[in-house]
Amino acid sequence: MASVLVVEDDQRIREVLARGLTAAGHVVRAESSGAAALAAVVDWQPDVVVLDLGLPDIDGRDVLGMLRGVSQVPVIVATARDDEAQIVALLDAGADDYVVKPYAAAQIEARIRAVLRRGGAGEGAAATELRLGDLVVDTARRSARLADHDLDLTRLEFDLLACLARRSPEVVTRRELLAEVWRQPYGGTDKTVDVHLSWLRRKLGETAAAPRYLHTVRGVGIKLEPPTSASEPGPGSR
Repeated sequence: MASVLVVEDDQRIREVLARGLTAAGHVVRAESSGAAALAAVVDWQPDVVVLDLGLPDIDGRDVLGMLRGVSQVPVIVATARDDEAQIVALLDAGADDYVVKPYAAAQIEARIRAVLRRGGAGEGAAATELRLGDLVVDTARRSARLADHDLDLTRLEFDLLACLARRSPEVVTRRELLAEVWRQPYGGTDKTVDVHLSWLRRKLGETAAAPRYLHTVRGVGIKLEPPTSASEPGPGSR
């Protein structure tokens, strides 16, 4: 069971979704405006937010940005807007998932379970540090370090690195990365992955032509492995 804040200006959709999620065992609070949603996140501190973009007072894209200024609560964007570039921009801006209308309450409930599983993956007694040579990825603290150099990663860059680190030395396809990191099992483009891999490589002190940790397996995908020699230079020595 989770506490879910539903932000939707359409009364019929709002009520149907609230009833469906309540029937699934969640505690639901519903708001119809961006201002009310921001106040509810601060006061109520829900486990997850389902956010419509077409709100009457503040555009949902701006609400997402304001939410990320005060909370790391998982946000599922649920809207009629289906432009792929906009979807990618919203995911990059901090959304955890994106659902296009029309949708059923059961679909939203499944997405809620998925984002909550994702958020809890680093909790508990199991080790949270993944070590690959001089690279250390701490999934609980959401931090990464290369030798004595702390890596300044965006949310998606960290999620991408953590996904590859957890599955190392397995080769991960771009479709799998889109599903696991961007939560787009049936959408998105390989270009999205390639752009973020390029940014991540730069912060790891490497390039696609001269990889150290991120290795492309042509026609298959990407794998993360430590350098064969510990003496290879890193970003702090370049």
